[in-house]
Amino acid sequence: MALTRKPGTLVVASAYPDPPFDVIEGGREGGFDIELMRAVCGELSLALEPQRYAGDDFNGIFDGLAQGSCDAVISGTTITPERAARVLFSDPYLEFNQGVAVNRERTPTATSTADLRGLTAGIQSGNTSDAVARRLKADGILAGISYYPYHGIAAALDDLEAGRIGAVIKLHPVISRLVQDRPQLAVPLEVPTHERLGIAFARDNAALCAAVNRALEALRASGAFARIEARWFPATTPAP
Repeated sequence: MALTRKPGTLVVASAYPDPPFDVIEGGREGGFDIELMRAVCGELSLALEPQRYAGDDFNGIFDGLAQGSCDAVISGTTITPERAARVLFSDPYLEFNQGVAVNRERTPTATSTADLRGLTAGIQSGNTSDAVARRLKADGILAGISYYPYHGIAAALDDLEAGRIGAVIKLHPVISRLVQDRPQLAVPLEVPTHERLGIAFARDNAALCAAVNRALEALRASGAFARIEARWFPATTPAP
C-alpha cells in the first residue's frame, strides 16, 4: 500500500495552541513538531501538509487516522496504553513531566503537590494531565477538577489569574511557555510522570511508521534532531 493518502504528501494533524510544540506564527503553523516533521519529510522526499485539529477533546485527534483524513498525528503526544490500543506510535523521541501552574498571590509557597490541598485544578479534555489530577483528587489533595475544551487553555489560565480555580496542570514545557506573559502565574513544580512522546499513525500503516522511525534515526545521527530540540527547548537541552 502507499505510505501516504496523497502521493508525495504527508498530512500531519496537530492541536493548537501547544507551544513550543505547536504554534501559529504569522498565520502559519510552526513549532517543534512542524520543524521536526519538515525534517522527517526531507528524509522521506515528501511534502508536509499541516492540518489543524479543532475538536474539544484531544483524543479525538486520532479519529482522523482511522478516517483517512490525515497520515500522522504529532502534537506533543504522550504514548499511553489506551492510545496505543487505537494507533501505532513511532519510537519515543522526547520525555517530559507534567507541570503545575499556580497563582503567585494566592499560592505563593507552593513547592509540592501537598501544597495544592483544597484547590481545584483546570484540565484540558483528553489531556494526560487528567490522570495526574484524578490521582491527586483521589488522594484527597485536590478538591475538584474543572474541564476545559482543548482549545480553551487561555480560559483556564484566565480563571487561574482570577482565582476561580487554583491550578492548571499540563505538560511542563507547554505550561511554562503559556504563563510567560502572565506575571501573576508561575510553574513552581513538576509531577514526575516521565511521559514519552511519539508520532501516531493508523494501525494499518506500519510501513509509514517504520519509515518515519528510520528518518528519526537518521536525523539523530546527523545531529539535526539535536539542533531542532535546542531551538525549541533551550532550557532542557544540554550544552554541546
